[in-house]
Order: sequence, then C-alpha cells, then structure tokens
Amino acid sequence: MELINDTPSVPTAVGPYSQAVKSGDFLFCSGQIPIDPAAGKIVATDVEGQARQVLTNIAALLAAQGLAMADVVKATVFLQNMADFPKVNPIYEEAFQGHRPARSTVAVAGLPLGALVEIEVIAQLRG
Repeated sequence: MELINDTPSVPTAVGPYSQAVKSGDFLFCSGQIPIDPAAGKIVATDVEGQARQVLTNIAALLAAQGLAMADVVKATVFLQNMADFPKVNPIYEEAFQGHRPARSTVAVAGLPLGALVEIEVIAQLRG
C-alpha cells in the first residue's frame, strides 16, 4: 500500500487522511470537496461551480498518478441537497467525456467546510 499526499494542484487534506491510496491494482481517492488549491478555500458559492472544482481536483489527482477520468471504475457523489442532482449530473457527465463508471449518489446532512458537493473515486491503475 502506498499513501499519496501533497499532490501538486490538489488541495491538501483537511483532516488525518491521505489524498489517495494505491493498493493492489487500484487508486482509492479520498472525497474531494470544492477547495480551490490556489486560494486554499472554497471559492464557488453555487453547486455548479463547486462541482466543476471538485471534478478538476479529481482530474489533477488522477493525472499526478498517470491516470485519467477514463480510468475511474467507481464514483460516489455526496450532495448537500438532492435537488441539486439535475445541476451536477451534466457537469459530471462532461468531466467524464462519455466514460460511465459505476456510481452512487447520496444526499448527506452536511459536508466539510459547508461544501455543497463531494465526490470520491476509485480508479484502476495502468500497467
């Protein structure tokens, strides 16, 4: 098992966990909230902007490991409000560019730092 931390262009963890963990043939990415890495905080105030930032963070985390969104086999989307599903879904679809990994979407009572959306993914390592 290899712990992944301090990935460039990805926000640092806001708690005692790794950004991702390599184990076997998979990369398990911790949930990403919409922290803008340059600002070090959540900048977007609407769910669409936050979803775009989350997916940008995920893409950067994957790229640092030589992976792409097409390598994702499972995604879990956490929404502060399930009414935001129709707003987030097309942004998610655009980010994955036709790739359709398995996915779960759940509404939660709250997310870190007041985020409106969090997404975690599992990707298959190449090689």
